[in-house]
Amino acid sequence: MYLVLPEDRSQHLGEELQGYWDQEVLRAKTHKQEASLMKAIIKCYWKSCLVLGILTFLEEGTKVVQPIFLGKMVSYVENYDPANSAALHEAYGYAAGLSACVLVWAVLHHVYFYHIQRVGMRLRVAVCHMIYRKSLCLSSSAMGKTTTGQIVNLLSNDVNRFDQVTMFPHYLWVGPLQAVAVTALLWMEIGMSCLAGMGVLIILLLLQSCFGMLFSSLRSKTAALTDDRIGTMSEVITGIKTVKMYAWEQSFIDLITRLRRKEISKILKSSYLRGMNLASFFAVSKIMIFVTFITSELLDNLITASRVFVVVTLFEALRFSSTLYFPMAIEKVSEAAVSIRRIKNFLLLDEIPQVNTQLPSGGEVMVDMQDFTAFWDEESKTPTLQGLSITVRPGELLAVVGPVGAGKSSLLSALLGELPPSQGKVSVLGRIAYVSQQPWVFPGTVKSNILFGKKYEKDQYEKVIRACALEEDLQNLKERDLTVTGDGGTPLSEGQKARVSLARAVYQDADIYLLDDPLSAVDAEVSRHLFEQCIHQALKEKITVLVTHQLQYLEDTSQILILQDGKTVKRGTYSEFLKSGIDILSLFEKGNKQPEPSPVPGTPTLISGSLGQSLQSPRPSLKDVAPEDQDTENIQVTLPLEDRLEGKVEFKTYANYFTAGAHWSVIIFLVLVNIAAQVAYVLQDWWLLKWANVKSGLYFGTNVEESVDVMFVLNWFLAVYSGLTVSTILFGITRSLLIFYILANSSQTLHNKMLESILRAPVLFFNRNPIGDLDNPGIELPSLLSPALAGRILNRFSKDIGHMDDLLPQIFQDFIQTFLLVIGVMGVMVAVIPWVAILVIPFGMIFFVVQWYFLRTSRDVKRLESEAQSPVFSHLASSLRGLGTIRAYKAEHKFQKLFDSHQDLHSEACFLLLTMSQQLAVYLDVICAIFVTIVAFVALILADTLNPGEVGLVLSLIITLTGMFQWCIRQSTEVENMMISVERGIEYTDLEKEAPWELEYRPPPSWPHEGRIYFTYVNVKYSLDGPLVLKNLDTLIDPREKRGIVGRTGAGKSSLITALFRLSEPEEPDIWIDGIWTTNIGLHDLRKKMSVAPQEPVLFTGTMKKNLDPFNEHTDEELWNALEEVQLKDNIKHLPGKMNTELAESGLNLSVGQRQLVCLARAILKKNQILIIDKATSNVDPRTDELIQKKIREKFAHCTVLTITHRLSNVIDCQRISTDSLPTELPWKPIKWMKQIRLFLDSFEKGFGFRETERNWSAK
Repeated sequence: MYLVLPEDRSQHLGEELQGYWDQEVLRAKTHKQEASLMKAIIKCYWKSCLVLGILTFLEEGTKVVQPIFLGKMVSYVENYDPANSAALHEAYGYAAGLSACVLVWAVLHHVYFYHIQRVGMRLRVAVCHMIYRKSLCLSSSAMGKTTTGQIVNLLSNDVNRFDQVTMFPHYLWVGPLQAVAVTALLWMEIGMSCLAGMGVLIILLLLQSCFGMLFSSLRSKTAALTDDRIGTMSEVITGIKTVKMYAWEQSFIDLITRLRRKEISKILKSSYLRGMNLASFFAVSKIMIFVTFITSELLDNLITASRVFVVVTLFEALRFSSTLYFPMAIEKVSEAAVSIRRIKNFLLLDEIPQVNTQLPSGGEVMVDMQDFTAFWDEESKTPTLQGLSITVRPGELLAVVGPVGAGKSSLLSALLGELPPSQGKVSVLGRIAYVSQQPWVFPGTVKSNILFGKKYEKDQYEKVIRACALEEDLQNLKERDLTVTGDGGTPLSEGQKARVSLARAVYQDADIYLLDDPLSAVDAEVSRHLFEQCIHQALKEKITVLVTHQLQYLEDTSQILILQDGKTVKRGTYSEFLKSGIDILSLFEKGNKQPEPSPVPGTPTLISGSLGQSLQSPRPSLKDVAPEDQDTENIQVTLPLEDRLEGKVEFKTYANYFTAGAHWSVIIFLVLVNIAAQVAYVLQDWWLLKWANVKSGLYFGTNVEESVDVMFVLNWFLAVYSGLTVSTILFGITRSLLIFYILANSSQTLHNKMLESILRAPVLFFNRNPIGDLDNPGIELPSLLSPALAGRILNRFSKDIGHMDDLLPQIFQDFIQTFLLVIGVMGVMVAVIPWVAILVIPFGMIFFVVQWYFLRTSRDVKRLESEAQSPVFSHLASSLRGLGTIRAYKAEHKFQKLFDSHQDLHSEACFLLLTMSQQLAVYLDVICAIFVTIVAFVALILADTLNPGEVGLVLSLIITLTGMFQWCIRQSTEVENMMISVERGIEYTDLEKEAPWELEYRPPPSWPHEGRIYFTYVNVKYSLDGPLVLKNLDTLIDPREKRGIVGRTGAGKSSLITALFRLSEPEEPDIWIDGIWTTNIGLHDLRKKMSVAPQEPVLFTGTMKKNLDPFNEHTDEELWNALEEVQLKDNIKHLPGKMNTELAESGLNLSVGQRQLVCLARAILKKNQILIIDKATSNVDPRTDELIQKKIREKFAHCTVLTITHRLSNVIDCQRISTDSLPTELPWKPIKWMKQIRLFLDSFEKGFGFRETERNWSAK
């Protein structure tokens, strides 16, 4: 494709409109009004639109002149005199005038549509730029008011209204003006009877104005429902692993299907209104002609052929401007107004003021906080942080510790400027590097993730790799540091992602390092290495603030800050704590007995990993925010290419699309109704011709019959004409409503099939990355889906489904109408004047060749356009996940440039489609103009062999054909282009399926009654041709055994869960639970009988109660008991709505530790015989963890418990420990096996907190 033109670049367009928006926000603030995005858009684009409005006026003016030339030509044939050469030359002049008008109209019409569609494209691109820019600087409270689903909907469906709305608004004033001009000409031709026909038009326009208000109302309701559906869909596919392990697929299918049913009911109402508009376009000119001539007949006016066809052509001139474009303008403007209002509300969300962290010249690098108090929510009475005072200077390491929810991450948020102070001050002088609690990896190579836009320096890079313990891990990857990652971090394990995130920070060589618990995700050996070689050594001259739960490292820190309920419990050095005799662990006791500061719905409280620093309001230039250092370069992001079909859309796709909405018998009935409507339509013109010939014959005396016969004949003509008009109206309305009903049903059916197919696909489908590397041993399936693939799936469920809902039915109906109209018109022309067929055949062949050539190209460009949209959504989803990191590194400008480059790629395809479409239209209309010219001149040459009615009918039809023919061809190609959305949807209805959820053989309800698990030489792969990630695992877990599973990061510990839950199918039966092979029962029967608490917590938007028990399977008492067991009961009790408190998207108003505890409570609730805990308390403080482990030991004493962990304290009471260091497992008898254990745990000793463990043993 060609590069996008400089004036169409996303950055240029976005900044231009942003400038007008900023001025509007400032003006509104000054005058204490609400800012209007509509005004900003008008100020930005009014000049170009005004010039194009003049073109529209001239173009429609030529259509009004055409009937005058036509009337003069028919009049010449009526009064034909072979001897009058002057009249013939005059007639040739009229024919030339008619031809010129048609040609000028064709050129002006397409110049207008090309430029106005380009304005629409520019507006869409500019608004997308603004939406993304805004999403990079939303405040925490604003993040609670929106969701990823809503932003995706704004970028997919709402902005698409701009492509359509710009085309038609000029017809809101050109249409009525043209109607006035036509009325004047009609008055001159037939007198006051024209007012009857115009009365019909006025009634119709008033009716369509009412429709406009209905469209606006329905669009608002539909958009809200679409937000809900896409938001839920986004959460489900992002947390698909959790959904599958809990066997929630069917419940979510039912939930999303209910949302879709509500959405489609609103869409169907809009569709019926559109159907009525299109039916009126089809029939209104015929109704106007009918009413006019009936009135004329009643007034005894003379009806002649020239008069009839001047009237017919004048009414046809109004056909597009007043009966198609005018109602479409009302509809599109109404819908666009709703979209503009939604986008404006998003753009007016709060932003976080910019905090200046730049170092003054000669100033000292420092972090200073004095008497700092802050609230995440202004209305909350309990502050998140209260009265904090700290000072950290270069070379100092401040450790921040405290129980879950104490405000540790909020402290880092305050230093990053995300949590504005309500009292006190914070001063951060120097460049910041930040490592979030949940590591973020964007799509690209491991190397580009570490460099993060900074220039590559080999020595520095290798030092960082060594300090962050990544050497061995990179050697295990096929492409080493050039391995391409998905956004979820595939193929890296959680520990590897944490170290890549840490390496990114260290490589930046910043002044201040804010590290949010980076050690919890890694094993003990790596944890010790990271602390000693990286934090203590590589960062020794830097300011480092380390949030941690690894208390064994506190003696090596400069200062320790213990937080509780957002307040300082104790601050000092390790030696000061020892001298005062304070036991640090005892300070956590309080935290598990008293309520913590509680979040309020919609406002993140203790998490900074996904939120971040914003730009100041209204907005500084992003260039000011991200000054480009001399040693920086662009961030290299790699997004996977999407598979695409090639060639034409198959007939099977069309058949599947229609039969999804109705039975074949209904479709056949629809075809018959279409034919009947068209027959009635074309017979009306032909019958009018016959009637006019009879009337003029009677008037001029060529037909002399008895008066009784005359009245009978005239009444007969009138009756048939009335019958044909009524049939045209009835059949037209029936077919419009029927096709919209069928295609809305098709859209709903396809959506439901896609949804079921997606949720029945194996987990490997969601983690498959075309350019990733799933073939490395020792990797783990991520709990969260990569946004690169999530964006791709969301693109199909938002934009493609949106096309099926809104655009495709309308374009299909329009195409069928115009296609039958063209066929009917051609048929009547050939029937009336047979020699026209000599021209029709070669012109038809030319049309066919041009259309075939165009369609072959446009189809593939349309596919490219659809695919080019996916990276836009993927980049958005990825950026929202890593917002805190992006803002901390001041990388907003770089990521905005990346977004703009994705938009520019999409614009290349859009612009190509637009220019190709307009070029085709110009070719077709010029060919039509040549056709008109030939027919006009030949009709005059053969005037002596033709009667006036035939000439008038053929010329009026051929003028109608001019705009109609190219519209028909363009709509046929547009139908095929839009069918690519259907094709992409159908592609997702036939995905690879995992094993059945239920089989004929069902295990007994009491199974598993003991919890004995036998792994018999288990081999697990993550792809068919990939290496084994579990090799010949052979072990027996006894009934009610407590088994610990430990090992180095990336050793494949979590692959055990993959095997147990059959997330990856074994090659043969190899896992046996209480007498049943797991492959002999359905997946749901297996998964529902085991509970799992995963490392990466997955929460959904909704209440706390809904997150614990999404489908109301437990009583409130059981829920409270579960929360008490995970030490969260007091927290939840002090929330405003208790368990009915709304959580933000992904539970962002809870800390990561609290989210882990909610997921653990969810697992405990299931009360299964087998419980698996996968590092589920890695982000929880040691004291809370100890209490939880104690509760689990008590509650699950009679159950089998598998604990995957990096903490020795979590496996201290296990009967056995399995490890990647030994061939099978290690029996655990603390005193007797002490020496053997010490040998095995040598590499883990320090990091696991062995001193603490020995203290526990001696206590026992």
